Amino acid sequence: MTYIPLFGTPPVNFNSFHLDPIILANIHELGYITPTPIQKETIPHIQEGKDVMGLAQTGTGKTAAFALPIIQRLINGQRGRVRALVIAPTRELAQQIHDAFVHLTKTTKLRSVTLYGGVNINTQIKHLKQGVEIVVACPGRLLDHLQQRTVDLSHVEVLVLDEADQMFDMGFLPDVRKILRFLPKKRQTLLFSATMPDAIHQLATEVLHHPVKIKIGQVAPATSVKQALFPVPQHLKTELLIHILHQTPKESVLVFTRTKHNAKKVALKLEAAGFSSASLQGNLSQNRRLAAMNGFRDGSIQILVATDIAARGIDVSSISHVINYDIPSTVEAYIHRIGRTGRAAKEGEAFTLITEDNQSEVRAIERVLGSKLEQRKLEDFNYSKTAPARTLGSAATFKPRRRKR
Repeated sequence: MTYIPLFGTPPVNFNSFHLDPIILANIHELGYITPTPIQKETIPHIQEGKDVMGLAQTGTGKTAAFALPIIQRLINGQRGRVRALVIAPTRELAQQIHDAFVHLTKTTKLRSVTLYGGVNINTQIKHLKQGVEIVVACPGRLLDHLQQRTVDLSHVEVLVLDEADQMFDMGFLPDVRKILRFLPKKRQTLLFSATMPDAIHQLATEVLHHPVKIKIGQVAPATSVKQALFPVPQHLKTELLIHILHQTPKESVLVFTRTKHNAKKVALKLEAAGFSSASLQGNLSQNRRLAAMNGFRDGSIQILVATDIAARGIDVSSISHVINYDIPSTVEAYIHRIGRTGRAAKEGEAFTLITEDNQSEVRAIERVLGSKLEQRKLEDFNYSKTAPARTLGSAATFKPRRRKR
């Protein structure tokens, strides 16, 4: 693999990539002037037809990094058959990628379709029959189409595996390997991931041919993100969260939990406390997921409570605060989460609620950051309040089943 240095290169703009004038017009219409580092480093190699492994966090501009050279490639050539395939782990991310293609292919007559579960498959089949050049899909629904022979991948020229580490976390790698059997062996493959666990490194070895490896990002969060830890007993976490939110001037707040159950529970508690909130987790229907995402983007929902996996695909530049209701299990996940704030030249704050059981996670984060994180204790909060005698799932709440009469 070739490692590309990220420093010492002259500044570039999108004209440097020699893109079709129609594509450039669409870029300028979206208000983009200067490529992000991932775009600057990857686009030339993709245009040369090389396989690429890109290590970059969400929010670094990697969607355009692969979309622009793909559109440039497809703008000439045969239409009406699938020539580019993007595989993403979640419906939200797939829809976001599709939306980017729609904006960037405006007036080119290139067509894109999303294939994911939770919606009517017949509508997707109808779009496929009309002829598309770009498919953005989640693995499970794409396999459904392949089994029903409603999509033909035999002409795919470019394959993109986006957020590969999340596909691994969600158990999709076996599905991805099945999908690969339907693709031409001679193709260009691009793999993007925020982290590189062993399983993803193995997948990269299998699917990439002499790839260029490009790593973008920081070993630490941006300096525009102020971080703080809030020690609290486990049973007071929700109460402290509400207290913090009442005291904090904020725009949009993204709250992270480890589980779907916690996401739903916390969102309901926040709503009961008078906040405009919603949860984003895997048990929601597609319509409710879209409503939560759209509400968070347009500001009608101020606080979104989400799991890591469900939050993939959220790209909102105005997030003022990220709050870790549950501390993540890895440093990479911590940096990825808090990187959702402090964007677009704005300052952001990242708060993490920690209990006595979280000391090892805190030490790991501080080792990577190279410094101690500030710990805050609110003077007007009662930390000594005892836990309720009965908690959900405890023996005290067990009720014997009534005997049928």
